[in-house]
Parts: sequence; structure tokens; C-alpha cells
Amino acid sequence: MLEIVQAGGWLMLPIILCSVVAAAIILERLWTLQHKRVLPNELTDQVSHWLGYRTISPDHLQKLHESSPLGQLLAAGLASRHAEREVIKQSIEDSGRHVVHELERYLNPLGTIAAITPLLGLLGTVIGMIKVFAAITANGVGNPGVLAGGISEALITTAAGLSVAIPALIGYRYLRGRIDELVVNMEKEAMKFLEGVGDSPDGDLKAVTQKNEAADARQRSA
Repeated sequence: MLEIVQAGGWLMLPIILCSVVAAAIILERLWTLQHKRVLPNELTDQVSHWLGYRTISPDHLQKLHESSPLGQLLAAGLASRHAEREVIKQSIEDSGRHVVHELERYLNPLGTIAAITPLLGLLGTVIGMIKVFAAITANGVGNPGVLAGGISEALITTAAGLSVAIPALIGYRYLRGRIDELVVNMEKEAMKFLEGVGDSPDGDLKAVTQKNEAADARQRSA
């Protein structure tokens, strides 16, 4: 392996660096974008429970905001829960833009790596062919060994660039699709939250309150 890297010339160093960075980004985003980390189960129902019993404190909001990206959206809605519905919706949308930006972190560098590594390989090909023609000019074509170094460098850098670019592009497309799916699901959860919020400041979540009271009554009668 070391011999192949050395035969590829100095352009193998940035290609290898790109491969390390791309692998780190993909692994980090796969960990961060797990469904359970972005959209914890029953988080919206828990928030509705808090609202129904009026048990929301600044500590609740802080803990909710730090729990997950979905928690950031719901915390923004809870912070303005006594305002009109449109104000609450605007707060959630404003927070949502920041959340999406965080979800897309490192995707641009990954896309850049997928785009530039084939170009680095192509550059290596050009440099290798320049060396071949320089060797032909100096020694003629009678000695194949003189030409082998340039040809080897051209082929190795091209293969290395494509070997990095293809997985990076696959990872970029996959992560982009996962983010789009998570954003749609967060929008659904946000709408579910808004459905329980009353249009007036004094009437927020009356339906949730009644639901919780009915559940308590069933438990007492059981």
C-alpha cells in the first residue's frame, strides 16, 4: 500500500486527507442524525402533558431545548405559549431554521470533497502524462521503464480520486435524504403541538387539559 501511495506522487496526500475527512463527517452525521436523537419518542406527548397540567418552568424549557432538535422547536413554542397561535408558529419556524442549519452541518464540506477528489485525480493524470512526454522527449520511446513511472502516477491518482469521490457522493446524497425526512417528521410533530394550542392566550391546550383529566378519572375508577 505504501508503495502505491508513493507511486501516485504528492497528490496522493490531499486525496488521502479528503478520504479521512469524508469518513469522519459521514460517521459523525450518521451518529448525530439517528431518529431517536433528533425525534425522541413521545416527546410531543410529554410536552402536551406539561401544558395540560400547567407544570412548565424555566428548567423544563432549558432541559427540553437541550434534549434534541425537536426539543428546540417545542421549547421555542412553549416560550411563547401565551401569545397568539401565529406568534407561536412564527417562533417555531424561526427556531426550525436554526435546527435545520445544525442538521446540515458538515454536509457542504462533504459535497465539496465528492466534487474535488475526481479533479485531484485528473490533475494527477495530467501531471503523470506530462512526465511521460518529458521522458519521451529526453530518452525516446525505446525504454518502457522510463515511461512507466509517469503512466503509473497517472493511473493511481485517478483511481484514488474516484475511490474517495464515489463513497463521499453516496454519503452526501444519503445524509441529505435523511435530513429531509427528519425535517418533514419534525414539521409533523410541530403541527401536532400547534393543534393542541388554543388561539387565545388564556385558552391554550384546553383540549389537552380535558384529555388528561379524563385519563385521571379513568385511572381512579379502575
